[in-house]
Amino acid sequence: SPAECGLTSKKNSPKKSSYYDRNLRQGPALIRARKPYLVKNLAVGAGLWCFAGAVYWYTLKAVGQDEFEDVKVPDVPRQPAKNN
Repeated sequence: SPAECGLTSKKNSPKKSSYYDRNLRQGPALIRARKPYLVKNLAVGAGLWCFAGAVYWYTLKAVGQDEFEDVKVPDVPRQPAKNN
């Protein structure tokens, strides 16, 4: 029957449900649904943050030690003499 499938109208549209209230704040059901994943998500986020920070730190440290002695710097172009 349509009621068992969660369908409420003759057009067979799904029943309207939301994890958010009218003010778009999390409802109790959403908080309960997210709770088992909170610690795991925080651990993964902290790990990614640390990895990105380590890559950034290593890159700055590696580039900061380079003297760029092998790069030839061109001479300053001469300015044409001004005739008055």
